[in-house]
Amino acid sequence: MGYEHVRVDELPDAPNPTRHKKEVDEAVDATAFGFNVLTADPGEQLPWGYHRHPDHEELFYVISGTVAFETPDREYRVDAGTAFFVEPDSPQKGVAVGPDPAVVVATGAPKRSDDTTVEEECPACGETTDRTHEEAVEDGRRVYRLRCTDCGEQVGTLRPGP
Repeated sequence: MGYEHVRVDELPDAPNPTRHKKEVDEAVDATAFGFNVLTADPGEQLPWGYHRHPDHEELFYVISGTVAFETPDREYRVDAGTAFFVEPDSPQKGVAVGPDPAVVVATGAPKRSDDTTVEEECPACGETTDRTHEEAVEDGRRVYRLRCTDCGEQVGTLRPGP
């Protein structure tokens, strides 16, 4: 029998565009599902921008604040105490909106199918493309450098929160 017990607020931050991303699934070695706790300040996207997972379901539960999810059909405003479910291969982007930070539990399954396709305009070449990422170390901290799949230009860097 195996059990794990972790304090989420003591976990290190993973590289991402939000203030905090706590990868609980990684901390407990979960293999069947993803489980992250995100804290996003107003205007921050969570976590990767406009994207889809071809074979992976996602469920976002907003603990506090508000998140606006952009989809091809409409925008959904998801307030505290509300969940937002995303079927596989359904594009979306979440952004914290309103005056207060949003705290969100993000789950997904199956974990092994967490491939992500980003579909955003590249600021370098102007094409709507995917992104690749490479891990690097800056100031002793792990970061992800994002590159356009068409032109290869670096289009962003995701850093762990403070």
